[in-house]
Amino acid sequence: MKRLDQRVAVVTGAASGIGLATARRFAAEGAIVVCVDLESSAAAGKQLADEIGGEFADCDVSDEEQVAALYAGVVQRRGRVDVAFHNAGISPPDDDSILTTGMEAWERVLKVNTTSVYLGCKYVIPIMLEQGKGSIINTASFVALLGAATSQIAYTASKGAVLSMTRELGVQFAREGIRVNALCPGPVATPLLMELFAKDPERAARRLVHVPLGRFAQPEEIAAAVAFLASDDASFITAAQFIVDGGITGAYVTPL
Repeated sequence: MKRLDQRVAVVTGAASGIGLATARRFAAEGAIVVCVDLESSAAAGKQLADEIGGEFADCDVSDEEQVAALYAGVVQRRGRVDVAFHNAGISPPDDDSILTTGMEAWERVLKVNTTSVYLGCKYVIPIMLEQGKGSIINTASFVALLGAATSQIAYTASKGAVLSMTRELGVQFAREGIRVNALCPGPVATPLLMELFAKDPERAARRLVHVPLGRFAQPEEIAAAVAFLASDDASFITAAQFIVDGGITGAYVTPL
């Protein structure tokens, strides 16, 4: 399918995981993809951009000046922004129970996971208003909908904030032709998660047992959902929490 033919798409956190898979999927559907990640990930980002015929832009998405410059640069080079996938995020090991998580970890996670989405939307929405059309997808999480006894308190709070902010923006700008939706993935077999769970197999087992499909998602499965939300196939979907979680949030008990 070429549902995104010649559309300009910005993907943050593009050097790995869901962002990497989504950049590839967008390109396969015809989009011109701007792959955004930190300067420290430039080698992987540039390799991806070369692979898919897009471009790499280094940006700290929690820094307002850099985000403003990012979107201004895309418009200068490409003339428009049709799709913005605000996906960059962190889940550091020092974010744990509220009893042990310090202020430094709390503020760092909120800045990267939530403030970055606020800034991305702040600077891409005016571009889309001028165009009269656009699709924004913000990565929240299934943990924004459920409580977890194996807590990552800052991560959970950050994703709840993304979900609420996305809902409000989707309503506010619906009649301006801009759709804003929150992607709520379940656990995904990204390098970040696999590294975390490799250090704590008990935590991995406790989480996996709650997935009715019996496995973690592959990044490509999440990317397929993002491509749908970005496309005109989702033209009547906005202010939504789009859940791709293997059945977790719908389950009372999992099948034997």
